[in-house]
Amino acid sequence: MDALRGACIIGQSGGPTSVINASAYGVIRTALDNPNITRVLGAAHGIKGVLNDELYDMALEDASELELLMHTPSSALGSCRYKLKDSSVDDSDYRRILEIFKKYNVRYFFYNGGNDSMDTCNKISKYMLQVGYECKIMGVPKTVDNDLWGTDHCPGFPSAAKYVATSIMELYHDARVYDTPMVCIVEIMGRHAGWLAGSAAIATYLGQGPDLIYLPEVAFDINKFLSDVERLYYDTGKVLVAVSEGIHDESGKLIAEYGAENAPVDSFGHKQLGGLASTLVNMVKNRMGSIKIRGIELSLLQRCAAHCASETDIAESFMAGKAAVDLATCGVTDKMVGFERTYDKLGNYVCNIKLMDLEKVANAEKKVPREWINAEGNGLTQDYLDYVLPLISGTPKLTYENGMPRFAKLKKILAKK
Repeated sequence: MDALRGACIIGQSGGPTSVINASAYGVIRTALDNPNITRVLGAAHGIKGVLNDELYDMALEDASELELLMHTPSSALGSCRYKLKDSSVDDSDYRRILEIFKKYNVRYFFYNGGNDSMDTCNKISKYMLQVGYECKIMGVPKTVDNDLWGTDHCPGFPSAAKYVATSIMELYHDARVYDTPMVCIVEIMGRHAGWLAGSAAIATYLGQGPDLIYLPEVAFDINKFLSDVERLYYDTGKVLVAVSEGIHDESGKLIAEYGAENAPVDSFGHKQLGGLASTLVNMVKNRMGSIKIRGIELSLLQRCAAHCASETDIAESFMAGKAAVDLATCGVTDKMVGFERTYDKLGNYVCNIKLMDLEKVANAEKKVPREWINAEGNGLTQDYLDYVLPLISGTPKLTYENGMPRFAKLKKILAKK
């Protein structure tokens, strides 16, 4: 059977990472070089770019600028958080997407994102099948949360983990400059899964990290937390704490919501978290009085630190994008490209491509195994370290100008029919 011929669209969605553009480049470069793909279009701000007929002609970009995407943070094409309704409820968006696909003869669609993005990808795939429009649709994963089901790990997580561990090691030293006692609480991304906050354990493993680490996989006991902080403070004079933004009490209530009942939500119904470190700082102050204490929220820095990326992550992110194109042009559709971990005869880590059904990925989350968290619920075990350490290896080979990283500058020329 002859391979399907036509244009492709690549879109990016959800929160960015420092290596999401490496995946996009894997798609774009491979698609430009594939004879079955007649045109490569980049969607401005994810699926909204398709709906708005705002598509960039990627063949008009300079090859050297495209290559710089390998080390350029954030989403170069623009991202969005747009939830498609079920087509059985409202098919207007789907009819518009089909109209655009037909206009440009799009026969391949690649969507680069996390859980919600895979949901979007799956819905479009099912609709195109329902109406009989032949289009190969593939999800390309990304998320610093590392919570996508079925894949050993997600592109973006290793680099964010490396940044978190590095920053906390630096904080460890800064917090010990003066001879006065101090408590420092660091808030790390992670709504339901604590993979990223767990990476603080790398710094502890190296002897320069947190005394306490809390993940959302274990209910947060406020009284025990305060007792542990107080005990360490009077025993050592220095306390460093790492907490996932999604930690919650026994009832499931987010600690970040204490005193913030009316936090805004996004289009997917997710509460916009933040301020947890300040909440915990106030709790400690109420317990211990006037002590020196700081709350630090790493915020967006942990997902855009390309200068501190993992070279392993960069290479695997590109590999995921490339595999999506190669597999789609061989007839694969309705899948997400993921990773499977193996080891060679010498015990060295090896990453292989593994495919997952979009529908399964869209409706499940992968969490840190409870056995990888210590019995007290305030630290990680060696199993977690064995898992994460191979992923953060390698230093990025950035291009510099005037001592600063040179990131991609795309022309973003709109496509014409």
